Amino acid sequence: MNTVSALGTDVSSQSRSMQLALAALLGLFVVGFLGFSHMDVVHNAAHDYRHSMAFPCH
Repeated sequence: MNTVSALGTDVSSQSRSMQLALAALLGLFVVGFLGFSHMDVVHNAAHDYRHSMAFPCH
Protein backbone atom coordinates (compact mmCIF):
# COMPACT_ATOMS: atom_id res chain seq x y z
CA MET A 1 0.00 0.00 0.00
CA ASN A 2 1.40 3.36 -1.01
CA THR A 3 0.76 6.60 0.80
CA VAL A 4 1.36 10.14 -0.40
CA SER A 5 3.97 12.14 1.48
CA ALA A 6 3.92 15.88 2.12
CA LEU A 7 5.88 16.41 -1.12
CA GLY A 8 3.26 14.55 -3.15
CA THR A 9 5.39 11.47 -3.89
CA ASP A 10 4.42 7.87 -3.21
CA VAL A 11 6.10 6.30 -0.21
CA SER A 12 5.81 2.55 0.16
CA SER A 13 5.56 0.86 3.53
CA GLN A 14 8.80 -0.99 2.72
CA SER A 15 10.60 2.31 2.17
CA ARG A 16 9.22 3.70 5.42
CA SER A 17 10.33 0.58 7.30
CA MET A 18 13.84 0.93 5.85
CA GLN A 19 14.00 4.57 6.93
CA LEU A 20 12.92 3.68 10.46
CA ALA A 21 15.45 0.84 10.66
CA LEU A 22 18.31 3.07 9.49
CA ALA A 23 17.31 5.80 11.96
CA ALA A 24 17.27 3.23 14.77
CA LEU A 25 20.72 1.95 13.78
CA LEU A 26 22.08 5.49 13.72
CA GLY A 27 20.62 6.12 17.18
CA LEU A 28 22.12 2.91 18.55
CA PHE A 29 25.49 3.88 17.10
CA VAL A 30 25.42 7.34 18.66
CA VAL A 31 24.25 6.20 22.08
CA GLY A 32 26.04 2.86 22.24
CA PHE A 33 29.34 3.22 20.40
CA LEU A 34 30.07 6.90 20.91
CA GLY A 35 28.70 6.95 24.45
CA PHE A 36 31.02 4.16 25.57
CA SER A 37 34.04 5.40 23.61
CA HIS A 38 37.35 5.55 25.45
CA MET A 39 38.27 8.81 23.70
CA ASP A 40 37.36 11.54 26.18
CA VAL A 41 36.30 14.12 23.60
CA VAL A 42 33.90 11.74 21.85
CA HIS A 43 32.55 10.33 25.10
CA ASN A 44 31.95 13.77 26.61
CA ALA A 45 30.18 15.00 23.47
CA ALA A 46 27.86 11.97 23.49
CA HIS A 47 27.34 12.36 27.24
CA ASP A 48 26.36 16.02 26.90
CA TYR A 49 24.01 15.17 24.05
CA ARG A 50 22.30 12.46 26.10
CA HIS A 51 21.76 14.93 28.93
CA SER A 52 20.34 17.55 26.55
CA MET A 53 17.79 14.99 25.25
CA ALA A 54 16.88 13.83 28.81
CA PHE A 55 18.23 10.34 28.10
CA PRO A 56 19.31 8.59 31.31
CA CYS A 57 22.96 7.69 31.19
CA HIS A 58 24.08 7.21 34.80
